[in-house]
Amino acid sequence: MTDPGTIMTDVILWRHGQTDYNVGGRVQGRVDIPLNATGRAQAEAGAERLEDVLRSLIGARELGAGWTYACRIVSSPLARARATAQALAARLAVEVTTHSGLAERDFGRWEGLTAEEIRTGWPDAYAVWRTGQDPQGVDVEPRRAVGRRFSEAVRGLADTVGQGPLVIVAHGSAITQGTTALLGMDASSWFGLRGLDNAHWARLRSSHRLPGWELQDWNDGAEPTALLP
Repeated sequence: MTDPGTIMTDVILWRHGQTDYNVGGRVQGRVDIPLNATGRAQAEAGAERLEDVLRSLIGARELGAGWTYACRIVSSPLARARATAQALAARLAVEVTTHSGLAERDFGRWEGLTAEEIRTGWPDAYAVWRTGQDPQGVDVEPRRAVGRRFSEAVRGLADTVGQGPLVIVAHGSAITQGTTALLGMDASSWFGLRGLDNAHWARLRSSHRLPGWELQDWNDGAEPTALLP
């Protein structure tokens, strides 16, 4: 990681806007479902507010008209995240790149299903999942593995931006487990963060103190949105 003693990096972790699977209570995971109309509106509203947040973080008055050069936007490769990222990129006139380590948690055989369908088909595994533990035998990516994968991607990307800020656009479970890992906690057993609402974000800043990151904001956004599965 960039030497946190000399450079403090701001990282914003932005969850994508709403999809029809969110509305229907279906597990998304790696299913490449697009934003719906509400999700596109949420992305635009969030991008408008994020532009102000980024301007404040960078100190636009000192940098002048070219302040956006300092921003970098990196997205999960999934379409719902890329479309959300593009709403901000269009405002800042910067490109969106993608990183496979930012993809959503792989929910294996449960992707596309509702909670009731999962409960009916796999009652024992569902009961384990509802406790926050990792279900077995259904190819669901373990929480700890998600946290490790996502946090490693964030650290690697943060190394490339200096003071940043770095905007990462991703997914609810991946952001929650990844942030848990960045804060030095075990994602398999620590449940201190609730999931982000659609089109809301977290902000972390690198620190010279362990675990190397400080949580500055959680579930910030342009307007209230329902917390959907």
